[in-house]
Formats: sequence, C-alpha cells, structure tokens
Amino acid sequence: MTSNIPLEIEKKAAALRKELNQHNHRYFVLDDPVISDAEYDRMMAELIRLESEWPGLYSLDSPSARVGSTPLEKFEPALHALLMLSLDKGFSKEDLIAFDQRIKRALKDDRQIIYTAEPKIDGLAVELVYINGRLQTASTRGDGRTGENITQNVRTIPQVPLVLPGKISGEVPEILEVRGEIYMDTPDFAKLNAARAASGEPLFANPRNAAAGSLRQLDSRITASRPLKLFVYAAGRVSGRNFAQHSAFLSWIRDLGFPVNPLIRTKISLDEAVAFYEELDLLRDTLPYEIDGMVVKVDDLDLQNRLGNTARSPRWAIALKFAAIRARTRVVDIVVGVGRTGALTPVACLEPVNVGGVNVARATLHNEDEMARKDVRIGDHVFVQRAGDVIPEVVKVILSERSGSEQPFVMPMACPSCGGGVVRIVGESATRCLNSACPAQVKANILHFASKGAFDIDGLGKKLVEQLVDTGLVSSYADIFVLKPEVLEDIDRMGIKSAANLVAAIESSKKISFSRFLYALGIRHVGEHVAGVLAGYFKTVEKIIDVSTDASYEEIKSIPGIGPEIAASVISFFKNPENRETIRLLFERGVAVEPETVRTAGPSPVLNNTFVLTGRLSTMTRGEAKKMIEAAGGKVAGSVSSKTDFLVCGTEPGSKLEKARSLDVKILDENKFREIVSGETGDE
Repeated sequence: MTSNIPLEIEKKAAALRKELNQHNHRYFVLDDPVISDAEYDRMMAELIRLESEWPGLYSLDSPSARVGSTPLEKFEPALHALLMLSLDKGFSKEDLIAFDQRIKRALKDDRQIIYTAEPKIDGLAVELVYINGRLQTASTRGDGRTGENITQNVRTIPQVPLVLPGKISGEVPEILEVRGEIYMDTPDFAKLNAARAASGEPLFANPRNAAAGSLRQLDSRITASRPLKLFVYAAGRVSGRNFAQHSAFLSWIRDLGFPVNPLIRTKISLDEAVAFYEELDLLRDTLPYEIDGMVVKVDDLDLQNRLGNTARSPRWAIALKFAAIRARTRVVDIVVGVGRTGALTPVACLEPVNVGGVNVARATLHNEDEMARKDVRIGDHVFVQRAGDVIPEVVKVILSERSGSEQPFVMPMACPSCGGGVVRIVGESATRCLNSACPAQVKANILHFASKGAFDIDGLGKKLVEQLVDTGLVSSYADIFVLKPEVLEDIDRMGIKSAANLVAAIESSKKISFSRFLYALGIRHVGEHVAGVLAGYFKTVEKIIDVSTDASYEEIKSIPGIGPEIAASVISFFKNPENRETIRLLFERGVAVEPETVRTAGPSPVLNNTFVLTGRLSTMTRGEAKKMIEAAGGKVAGSVSSKTDFLVCGTEPGSKLEKARSLDVKILDENKFREIVSGETGDE
C-alpha cells in the first residue's frame, strides 16, 4: 500500500485506471465503444478527484495524464538509439518497378520480392520508447539522430498506450521502440479551424501544420484539446523478440494495442503494389485523413538487413508520391523577392486558391527566363501546383482565357529592397543585387545564420528578424550577440518573458561546431555537406582564413569534393574585409567554435560520379547545373550509358529518361539534385 493512502482508495483508483484504459482502447483504436461519453466522463472525473485528494496515487501513465500538465520552458533534445532515416522518393509506377529491379540486382536474385505497402500519412513522424511496458519518451524525428522530447504532449493523445498489457503474444519486451505518424483527421481539422475562426484566432493552413503545431506546444493542456491521432508503422529496437517479416511485427504491434492503418497491404507482389498505388491515388480524396503517397517496404527483415541503408535512407523502402495537385486561379500581380545572395526572384500574387488542402496566394516564377518561357502576365488565368506537394509554382498559362488586358512584367533595373544596381552575370539565369548591405539580403542571411543547421537560435523567426533589421537594432548576424532583454522588450509583441527567453537562446547557441559555423556564414555554394568537407580539412577558422586570404585557390580546389566554383566562392568570401571583420566580432562577442564531435563529413555524393541532364530545369540553366556538378567534383556526359550514375530530370524529358530507367540509373528531380550537389535547396 502506498504510504498513508487507504487500501480501498488504492484499489478503487487502480480499477478506474484499468477500466478507463480499456475504454480508451475500444473507442480510439477499435472504434467500438461500449459505454456512453457521459459515463466515461464521470469515471474520469472520479479518478481525477481521487488523485487530487491523494497525490501519491498519481502516476505519469494514469489516464488522467491525457488532460495535460504544467507548461514546459522548452523542449529537451532526445537521441534516437537507431537513426530515423528519411525515404527515397518516386513519382510513378515506373519508379516503383525500377525500385524492384534495383533490389533484385543488389541481392543478385531474380525471384519475386514480397512487399508491404501502406498509405503515406501527411503528419509528423514520432518515436515512442517503452521501458518495461510503460511509455518513457516520445520524440520527433528531428535530424534523424536527435529529435525534440515531446513526451508530455504525446501522453495526451488517446490512441497512444501509456501502459502495455503484460501478456499479449508473449511478454512485453524490456525495450520497445515504435515509430509512427501523428496526424489530424480532416473533419476534426475543419472543426478546429471553425472554432479558431469564431474566436478570432489565426487558422491553420492544413491538417499537417495543425498536428505539428499542436505537438510543439509547451503547454500540454493545449495539445490535449486538439484531436490528434496516431498510426504506427515501424519498429526501432525491440529487445528479446525476433520477427521474420515486417508484416509479422505489424500484426504483433496491433495486438499490443497500437493503432495500425487498416489499409496496409501485407505480403503482396510488385504487380499488387502497383495496383494498390493506383487504387490509393483514386481513394485519397475520400479518406478521412490526408495522404500524399504510398510507402513500399521489403517484407522480409533478413532481406532488409542484407540491403542495408545509404547515409540518408534505407535501400529496402521507397516513398511513392502522388502527382502534384493543380488548381486554377488568376495572377493579380507580380512582385520580386530578394534572396540572401541577392538573387531576384519573380513571384506571382494570386487570387487565393486551395491546392491540396493548402490555401495558396503566392507562387514562384523561378527566374526571368522561366517567366518569359511560360509568358506569365499580370491578369492571366493560370494553373498552380505544389511542386513535390510543397512549393507552389505557376505551371501553365490558360491562353484561351486571355482578354487582351493582361500586362507583361519586366524585371526591375534596381533592387526592390535597397534601390541599388542589379546585374545578370553571363551564364546565370538569376539577376542579382550587388549591395551586400541590402536589407533583404541582411534579413535572409540572419535567418539562415539562426536556422536549425546553423546556430539553431530558438525564437529568432522571420517576423522578429524583420523588426530587428527595420528598427536598426541589427545590421549583421554579429549584432545578434549584443542584444539585451531591456531593448527587445520594446519590440512589438515581444514582452519581458519572450525577450529573456530569446537572449537565453542566443547565449546557449554560442558554442558551435566548426562545420555548422561555416554553414551559418552563408558562403555561396557551401551547404551543410560542403561545410563538413571544409571543416574536416581545415580544422580551424584561422587556417581557412589564412589559406583563403593567401589566395591558395589550387589548394582549396584540390580538396576531394570541392570543385573550382566552390573554391572561388570560399576565397572570395574570406578575402572580403567586411566578412573577416564580422567573424572577428562574432568571436569578440563570445562565439566559440568547437571541434567536430558526432557530425563528420562523409564522401561527396557528387565526387567522381557522372551526371546526364535531360528536360527543362526551372531554377537554373543547363549550363549552371553543369557548373555546379563540376564545382563539386562530378562529371557531365551528353548521353546515358552504363557508366552514368545520375540522370537529372527536368520537365518535358526526352528519351534519356526511359534509357536511364532501363539501366537502373538513379533519377533526380531538380530539388533533389540541388540538395545533393550543394547541400541546400534554397537560393544559392
């Protein structure tokens, strides 16, 4: 008996907890309730009353934990024992067939592979860790190695078991890690937004944003008020149990009380997987939750182990995305944005339209050449899609609806942010502002500097950065480190506590690894991978500055994975006296660059590999793509052969695409190409 608590009270609370857990499972997992909501609420109220009167009764796995608890100050990091890798993507049934061929070739076995296929839920990936049957930790995927500890919030989700039954299909393992997707049903999302509209609160853009925003609340009572759900789809560590197939794990985990998507197809052939992909594409608009594709996995776990993983993704699984969703709307204006390297990007302002659950009011036109090729004018009716279901872009002008009143747009001769001169460098598709003090560039550079892969300063978002620059409090990222709470308190909607939290976050960010520091500086063409290569070679900031200011171009170019364009960019950055002064100020203001620990640079995915280009690229010319490949140490060929490593595929590809598929050449869309070549997907 717990000290000072009468035995009959303990027994009553234990009975209530057991009964409430059973009813939670029947209602939220089996969809088969046997009592009324009123009776359930009465039992919960009675348990909460007992735990309030006898605090020693309360435990973190009590059903009463579903209502939330004391707000957190911040989320702590949570390390994944096994990496949570992302999946390679495909966009058609042909990509699925090519995936099957790759597997057979890797296994050197032409026998039929058995698969498991499931809808790809558009939610937030999480890992749940159970120790001796009790939920200990819940975390986001994060960077795959370290996520955010959101245990307090996840405890409020009714479908998440807090305690596992003692004997179902054998003893509960000492350590059980399950992975899944937390999401929000579309009807529940509509109700949530209707309630927010009625109370004057800003609306969520889509169910995924609503789910992610709900899970990242520091006050778990807010999370508890949101209708979140869970589907489990994979295992991390499972001690003391061995499964021969992934499908066997899914069956076992369902018996343990976890919700598993009922649409999952197990033990299916390639042809059945292709048919399921086409079936899901037709079903997607009828489902009560959003899906953006299908995930296919090799069912045999021994084969999964033999196939292994790349640095980014498992070789035994693929996420097959559905075609981008399009919608019709009208261009009401065209404006020009300025990126962190000064690139001017035309953007179409649209009559708001819903594209796949997201309200879109702006869409990229990429660059002057692409805008001219599509002949987009102010007043045009156009088709808009979310490329990769993420980035809105204008796909096509509906020429048949032109009235003659539409106005062509001409790129400005001066920077729209600072009024300075602009220039288009020969061989590039981008027009650039040359003023490094341009407010738009300064803001974008500070945002990049504070981003997750760089200094990771929590709370330093876009709106605040704009205010800091516009009010003159910050003119470079070095100024961040002299901000004081009393100054920040005067900023609109900041407040005393928010100001103190931001200064604390800035202070805690001062210790940083060399590679993250290099990435944070925003050197053109230096993404996270290239920053890791440079950090591994130079070891210290002083060394890279010395070599660069001595103009040792040949030395930098000779580093494996560093081509001529990157070398020139690094030298140009560090030879600039303003940049060296900013670095000096960073150190003077307490920034300390530490040696690499966990993170090390791997081999370049481009170095010594052969690329072939096909189709029209929307964010760069073919010449620019060729320069990027060569700068990173790769080679460009004119035709596809058995020696081709990658085919970069734009719109309207030619016969090279079919030949690449027949030879099982890795096919990259434009976004993936930019990611692996430069380590970044935004403005270079």
